[in-house]
Amino acid sequence: MGESRTELIQWLNDLLQLNYTKVEQCGTGGAYCQILDSIYGDIPMGRVKMQAKHEYEFLANFKILQNAFKAKKIDKPIPVEKLVKCKMQDNLEFLQWIRRFWDANSSGEPYDAAARRKGGGAEPPATIAPVAARTVGGLGVKPATGPGGRKTPLGGPRSGSSTGGAAPGALQKVQAELAQTKQDIEALELERNFYFNKLRDIEILVQQQMDVLEGEGKVDATLKSIQEILYKTEDGFEPPGEEDQEEETF
Repeated sequence: MGESRTELIQWLNDLLQLNYTKVEQCGTGGAYCQILDSIYGDIPMGRVKMQAKHEYEFLANFKILQNAFKAKKIDKPIPVEKLVKCKMQDNLEFLQWIRRFWDANSSGEPYDAAARRKGGGAEPPATIAPVAARTVGGLGVKPATGPGGRKTPLGGPRSGSSTGGAAPGALQKVQAELAQTKQDIEALELERNFYFNKLRDIEILVQQQMDVLEGEGKVDATLKSIQEILYKTEDGFEPPGEEDQEEETF
């Protein structure tokens, strides 16, 4: 019989110097990545988001975990789709497994968890991704506001400020924000491709089954409804037609 939730959380917090309070918080993927790092010491913890709040960040963490499993030849499927939902039972089962794996493979050497993640991420992450605030250009940058609630142009100088050059500290901050924006875009692309591939697989399965039924002179109303949902478009959006595709052909 596996360990209880309380015992597992206590072990996790002791090993990784965390303050987790429930198993569901492991669904962000960060803790699983660091448990593996405590065994091998070569997981790219700088790329792991221990304070992940959004599902695309969870998926990015699990991508790192999957790559590690592949590199270490760990023959264990990771039920990513279930774990990222941050449900207790799914994460409890996976945490129990990874604890057994740790027991069997850990060297027992001291592990400085805080140093490996550069001192961050001790507080428990959110297990439900909050709705993001409205952003500018979809890049997660909140518009600045001036006195009286007026919006300050993102690219324009503020009144009373010098335009002759930015201070080193300000420049470093902008560079850090740009780097973070790039990471966020990459994570969004990862999430987009993740769901697109799933929809594409569903589309192919539905079409194949409909072709079989058509050959038998039959029609399945459910499959037809699924196909209609897949091909339905929103107002103002039209998929590229043949003419557009021909124009883009060189």
